[in-house]
Amino acid sequence: MDPSAITQVIRNRRTVKPGQMSDSGIDRGIIEEILANANWAPTHGMTQPWRFTVFEGPSRQALADFLAATYKAITTPESFKQTKYDKFRVNPTLAGAVIAVGMKRQEIQKITELDEIMAVACAVQNMHLTATAHGLGGFWSTNVAAMSDQMRDFIGLAPPDRALGLFYVGHVAGEWPESDREDVATKVRWA
Repeated sequence: MDPSAITQVIRNRRTVKPGQMSDSGIDRGIIEEILANANWAPTHGMTQPWRFTVFEGPSRQALADFLAATYKAITTPESFKQTKYDKFRVNPTLAGAVIAVGMKRQEIQKITELDEIMAVACAVQNMHLTATAHGLGGFWSTNVAAMSDQMRDFIGLAPPDRALGLFYVGHVAGEWPESDREDVATKVRWA
């Protein structure tokens, strides 16, 4: 293996929000590769808690309608924001595909919920890196509607399972975003 290749993918990965994506479809084989690589994430006790529901084509509008209705239902009138509601109604239609991310709890719950959440997070990172390797933008959205019990039910899970957001994936409209980081030495202590 060439270590510089993985370093390049990691450092080129960007959060690309739906408004920065084109709504053109994504090859099914690429989506399947994204999901297959997610399946290779680390997992305590081999529980493999990640669950995915893929929305593409017309089902993206059904997801958008669901998100908007859920946001309205679970938000108090005082905290309701029309602009946020409007974004829920359109964001899923802006990406080539949206993948709902769920966590299926182990029946005996020997592995902690936090360990399961971290395993799913690793799966999402694998998804993001695979999308990047294909020149696609990705965005993991963990908003109130995407993490709700209603979303959990919508994607076919049940308590104590959890919905852990939406992963938007799409072709970048325009230039690939630039980014940088502080030097890692500012975040490391050698003991």
